[in-house]
Amino acid sequence: MIIGIGSDLCDIRRIENSLEKFGDRFCDRIFTEIEKQRSNRKANRAASYAKRFAAKEACAKALGTGMSHGVFWRDMGVVNLPTGQPTMKLTGGALKRLQSMVPQGYQPKVHLTITDDFPWAQAFIIIEAIKT
Repeated sequence: MIIGIGSDLCDIRRIENSLEKFGDRFCDRIFTEIEKQRSNRKANRAASYAKRFAAKEACAKALGTGMSHGVFWRDMGVVNLPTGQPTMKLTGGALKRLQSMVPQGYQPKVHLTITDDFPWAQAFIIIEAIKT
């Protein structure tokens, strides 16, 4: 059963400006170590960061909290499965919120798709509860 849906559209130029203006301060505040390592290896790192930023926004919407109620930027991180497929790893307040949404006898599964086409980056999240 679907228990959360979120989407976000992010302007890559906005992320480029934040990277230029604030550099590591911006990255350290928003992104996990895994996200920073992956994005910093990319030729177009601003697009990579923008997709991850959009994924965090979409995830916060799917959780029904936005960036409040104990959910912080680095509580949500884009990680890739061995197949390369992106998903979200939740920790802290985001994980606590996710666990509170899942009915007893079910396990959560987060589905994520991210894409970019300059100047836009886009993310969609579906949180599913799967019967165990």
